[in-house]
Amino acid sequence: MTPTLVFDIETIPDIHGLRALQDVPAAATDEDVANIAFHLRRQHNGSDFLPLQQHKICAISCALREGSNFKVWTLGDTNSSEAEIIQRFFDGIEKYIPQIVSWNGGGFDLPVLHYRAMINKVQAPRYWDLGEDDKDFKWNNYISRYHMRHLDLMDVLAMFNPRANAPLDDIAQLCGFPGKLGMDGSKVWDAFKNGEIESIRNYCETDVANTHLVFLRFQLMRGHLTPAAYEAEI
Repeated sequence: MTPTLVFDIETIPDIHGLRALQDVPAAATDEDVANIAFHLRRQHNGSDFLPLQQHKICAISCALREGSNFKVWTLGDTNSSEAEIIQRFFDGIEKYIPQIVSWNGGGFDLPVLHYRAMINKVQAPRYWDLGEDDKDFKWNNYISRYHMRHLDLMDVLAMFNPRANAPLDDIAQLCGFPGKLGMDGSKVWDAFKNGEIESIRNYCETDVANTHLVFLRFQLMRGHLTPAAYEAEI
């Protein structure tokens, strides 16, 4: 059986990058830099949500189902650098060659990982293989939206129609699962400023746990799990 790796990332504003992009005074605090970026973004489209290239990854959590084992964890530790946790993520793909599963990973998590991997000089040859090294990857790779080596559950369930997208929290709760616990993505920057890195990592793990549970329900629906196998997995 192919291993499955459910993943989720949490991000904060890339203060170092924003200082370069905005040419702010050297005396400006990190919070000043972020607030300027939020203000400019609100003027542009009415939202605080920064462009993807202006995010920095502060946590990557995973749920790995491999053989008879299942594990939920967050890469690195509270002191790990962004480069280290991103490299660990792609090293895991190199090692297990799993099906990776996400909720909106194609719209957010993976593009952010691409930008940040490039900025941090991270290498990910297996992930970027489009068939040059392994011919099987020509027809099923991690990059194509319509291949299953990366399954973006939100995108697939909405039939690739953004108007039909649904939040993970809603779907998880409607399926009888816990949904978000502890905080939500809008609170991550405040938690990071308060030094609550462990809380961010814990929150990220609840998201991958919920995504994994929704993935199992999807596998039941499509007939890849029998009802008995589904209950055993749950």
